[in-house]
Amino acid sequence: MSKKNTKYIFVTGGVTSSLGKGIVSASLGLLLKSRGFNVTIQKLDPYINIDPGTLNPYEHGECYVTEDGAETDLDLGHYERYLDAPTSQNNNVTTGKIYQTVIEKERKGDFLGKTVQVIPHITNEIKRRIKILSKQNYDIIITEIGGTVGDIESLPYIETVRQLKWELGEKNSMVIHLTLLPYLASSGELKTKPSQHSVRQLMESGIMADVLVCRTEHKIPKDQRAKLAQFCNVPLDNVIECKDLETIYEVPMYLQKQNFDDVVLKELDLKSDKDADLKDWKSFLKKFQNPKKSVEIALVGKYVSLQDSYISIAEAFKHAGADLETEVKIRWVYSGDLSQENIKEALAGVSGILVAPGFGDRGIEGKVLTAQYARENKVPMLGICLGMQIMTVEFARNVLGYAKANSMEFDTSTEHPVISLMEEQKNVVDKGGTMRLGAWKCALKNGSKLNDIYGTKNITERHRHRYEFNSDYIGEFEKNGFLATGTNPETGLVEALEMPDHPFYVGVQYHPEYKSTVATPHPLFRAFIKACTSK
Repeated sequence: MSKKNTKYIFVTGGVTSSLGKGIVSASLGLLLKSRGFNVTIQKLDPYINIDPGTLNPYEHGECYVTEDGAETDLDLGHYERYLDAPTSQNNNVTTGKIYQTVIEKERKGDFLGKTVQVIPHITNEIKRRIKILSKQNYDIIITEIGGTVGDIESLPYIETVRQLKWELGEKNSMVIHLTLLPYLASSGELKTKPSQHSVRQLMESGIMADVLVCRTEHKIPKDQRAKLAQFCNVPLDNVIECKDLETIYEVPMYLQKQNFDDVVLKELDLKSDKDADLKDWKSFLKKFQNPKKSVEIALVGKYVSLQDSYISIAEAFKHAGADLETEVKIRWVYSGDLSQENIKEALAGVSGILVAPGFGDRGIEGKVLTAQYARENKVPMLGICLGMQIMTVEFARNVLGYAKANSMEFDTSTEHPVISLMEEQKNVVDKGGTMRLGAWKCALKNGSKLNDIYGTKNITERHRHRYEFNSDYIGEFEKNGFLATGTNPETGLVEALEMPDHPFYVGVQYHPEYKSTVATPHPLFRAFIKACTSK
């Protein structure tokens, strides 16, 4: 079978960061996939960290984990949720990874004594990383470049795009530039000048934008659109409006109405007999926007002031909620504020509680109180990762009577370490990439609630943690009604706990939210919301 001629789309951003390059890239990916093309999306991040694994969620939002165990940028979550296809470590590249690879090669003598420079050595490594995915026979690879044109950090990536456009030849690659049209209330008009400057900056780097996607609060008047086309050197049809919408899930249809997919296919000289079929997507959107019921769930965590820290959980609620025609309202509760005195008031009226993942000891006691409140008051509760560990600590303290039970993460000298380190983790000094990461198998007990929810005995779910349930305590837990119903078949490590005599009290060591997509809502979130609505 002859290898496909892979086409490349580069998505750059101008004027300001956080314009939604990830959503535009994911929406374009969805449109092209629905036209019959095999598409993937990758993100190039200009920061020098090796990956987001050690970054503070307040600074970078959630750290997303792929099937193969890469800790990546949260945009990869959007790619998977829209394309309904897994990404891998090759879909996220950072400047840290690029420089680390180049320096390792230099130390080994791979450059034969040459002076190692940004051009060609760094740009060659970026090129290699961009092209790795083409070995998987994709028709189109969309590459989103983080940051903003003009940032010092982005320069090597922009230069790499210039080289690649030249090397790949005409019609084999294109650049989509996402920019902002600010609205001046005093004069009541959209201003095109920042976009013109941004495109000019791109041209100074030797790159002409093929398509302009304009983020805007208002519709772009015809004369403004013509002005943008003229001054930014793009055909009028290639000026695409991306207005602020109620939900990110409306973006694919909004772009489709402007023939965004046709414009892109024309630029890449690709033809498709298939119209973009977004029937299922529209059906999801209709149910999401017209719910028949409503439910409020408290999300108890320590990063709640930046909701991007839990973006996959929030989106998983939307997917499962829409499937059940139920609006899921999230009450964001900071666990550090919870105490014995205010817990009832803080959680009053919620139909369910989710205790969120996290690291470190801040706000832990508030989470323990939350688990106790949910268990004793029969409020449906789902604990994810650290959430399951919190349920374990609470049960050991308040049911088994071990008042000082704790996780070794928070108290290394606890006399009852119900959560402890795996042997191989005990001497780990480096924090980055040293956890149990990626997809692991889990065997569910026959007849358990989880077995019923998944409809199968063997599942695989993604992990991101270092501490584990201490199996020395499993007998006492089970005797007192908190059952280990999911275990890893190879290691015997406990993956899931549940309480049969409770409407829904389930803790899982893995992260089900990472596998939830628009097309396939996660069964565990679906079951949890169902339990909350029947409360």
